Amino acid sequence: MCMRLHIHIDDALIARVDEIAGPRARSEFVRNAVQAAVESRRRWDLIEQAAGAVSERSHEWDADPAEWVRQQRRGDPDRVG
Repeated sequence: MCMRLHIHIDDALIARVDEIAGPRARSEFVRNAVQAAVESRRRWDLIEQAAGAVSERSHEWDADPAEWVRQQRRGDPDRVG
């Protein structure tokens, strides 16, 4: 389903949009920009929700992080190389 949306945008900004997308592609450009902003916000919300989820000490990797990564890679049967 599609919905029309009436928004106010400064003439200078519209001129920049037209330079980038062309006057016949404004809607697609704005739709893509809004989609990117929504996805960015969703990712940021997920980051904020995850903050503090991992304790600051007593991790398997504390002693030697590089070795821990190597072991994780070796233990992955789907890893190639």
